[in-house]
Amino acid sequence: MKPLNVVIVGAGGRMGKTLIEAVLDQPQAFRLHAALDRPESPEQGRDAGALLGHDTGVAITHDVEAALADADVLIDFTRPEATLDYLQTCAARGVNMVIGTTGFDAEGKRAITAAAQRIGIVFAPNFSVGVNLTFKLLDIAARVLSQGYDIEIVEAHHRHKVDAPSGTALAMGEVVAQALDRDLDACAVYGREGTTGARDPSTIGFATVRGGDIVGDHTVLFAGTGERVEITHKASSRATFALGALRAAGWLAQHKQGLFNMQDVLDLH
Repeated sequence: MKPLNVVIVGAGGRMGKTLIEAVLDQPQAFRLHAALDRPESPEQGRDAGALLGHDTGVAITHDVEAALADADVLIDFTRPEATLDYLQTCAARGVNMVIGTTGFDAEGKRAITAAAQRIGIVFAPNFSVGVNLTFKLLDIAARVLSQGYDIEIVEAHHRHKVDAPSGTALAMGEVVAQALDRDLDACAVYGREGTTGARDPSTIGFATVRGGDIVGDHTVLFAGTGERVEITHKASSRATFALGALRAAGWLAQHKQGLFNMQDVLDLH
């Protein structure tokens, strides 16, 4: 089977470079077809592999139409407004998408759902295989520890992350809330300050840390009487997200229409 033609968005950024490196490391399965970045990026016109020590012959561009010609899949880990622009063009051109962007509002999520009627989309808050296994473990833990345990979610990321809590932390909260038959919007508590009173046992708490170059740490704490159960995932490299995204891209080759997540890709339902 010929390699999939992959388009990487945000090619000049940290995650973009990691995705490009992952594609170049798997030439039997993937081919770097195009690399996109915003028009004002200083990387415009440079070889997409220049900072990785590779001469790919693919120049970073902002010409979306040219980039999508003959493409199989576009991978985007950028910002919601940019992703939604690419979404419309991909849907029109029949190019599948892997979306790792977080921070979408309800309208943005509806747009992704609508586009999935025309193309295949894997949309997930985290593409790490380990994180998605953690989601499954959280579902089991929440059902077993449904009585007498307080639930807190703590996440930490690098200083440049602009949304909080992280999409992964929110997804963990959703998994736990669904297992407990709760509405996360109604029971979530985002930070505490001052005299808060005793903890409401029906709530799910979130705490956020931002600093340094932390790639991504997430812990869900089930605190009972006399014991605590902590389920933790720590990412030390963005490579784990890139490898998961490529796994999703390959899986989408057999799914030309529909909205999916990494639980679908990994058959963890």
